Order: sequence, then structure tokens, then C-alpha cells
Amino acid sequence: MVAYATTCSYTASIMPRDTPAQADELRRLMQKLFRRFGALAADATPCGKPLSMAYAHALMVLLAKGEISQQELGAELCIDKSNVARLSARMVESGHIEQRPNEKDGRSRLLSLTTKGTRLAREVDASSGARFGSLLSALPQTSRRRVLKSLDELIISLDRLPAVDGSERKSR
Repeated sequence: MVAYATTCSYTASIMPRDTPAQADELRRLMQKLFRRFGALAADATPCGKPLSMAYAHALMVLLAKGEISQQELGAELCIDKSNVARLSARMVESGHIEQRPNEKDGRSRLLSLTTKGTRLAREVDASSGARFGSLLSALPQTSRRRVLKSLDELIISLDRLPAVDGSERKSR
């Protein structure tokens, strides 16, 4: 093998460049993944709960974090202010969360699970855990780490991109 004068030249010559065909393939695979997983159903989670994905994810975020602001919930779910406000209103109306003014910031609202909401959040968490456990079990043992690493790399790449609306993304 002939050594190149710079690492850059060597790397560039052996590293394939991204192509429009690769981007199309990534898009096709991601779309297929979302569809097969059931992420497009507006009225049910992939684990079978009769809730929207945003509602189920909000329950699990609040279960994990406890009381948080409406703004923090929106950032966690990667949804805008108006969508998180509507989601919060639905959750209050259903008796799953309580909403109160933030004493430190009068413009902010704090959200927390009610007893009823905690019960539902735990059900969603258990159903989700079972669904993902089944999915992981369906993968060959030898592929599991690689699949998890690849998903983690996709998330890191998404965090580097500007949000669709031009706002900054919440990074890990």
C-alpha cells in the first residue's frame, strides 16, 4: 500500500461519499420503520394504548422527571409551544396532570401527574417496555449492540441538525 502525504488525502480516498441514493435509502428505511412500528396511528401507541404518541410520551416524561414546566415538556417532546399547550390542556381535562403557575416565573406553568395520571403512566411504561423487549428479542443476539449503537448515532446526528422550524434542538 502506498502511503499518502496527508491523512486527509488517504481518508478521503477510502471513505465513500454520501450520495443522494444513500439519503433516499435512509428516508425509505426510516419511513418503513415508523409505519411498521405503528408510529403513524393518531389514536393509539405502538404498544396498544388508546393514546396519541405525544400523550404517552408526556406521561412517561412526567413519570421520570416529576414536576416540570410546560416549556421543559415541550423541549423533551420536541414540540412547539402551542402543541404542548393543547396537549397539556387535554391531559388536565382527562385528569392525568395538574397544572399550576410557576411561583418563580409567572409566565410559566408547572405540570405534574395526578394519582390517575401516575397509574396510567406506569401502565404505558410497562406496555412500552414489553413492546420494546419483544422487538429487541426478535433481533439476532449478535446484532443488538450494533442496532442500539446505530440508533444512538442517528439521534446524535439529529441533535446536530437545525430544527425544522429553525429553533435550536434540545441536545442530550
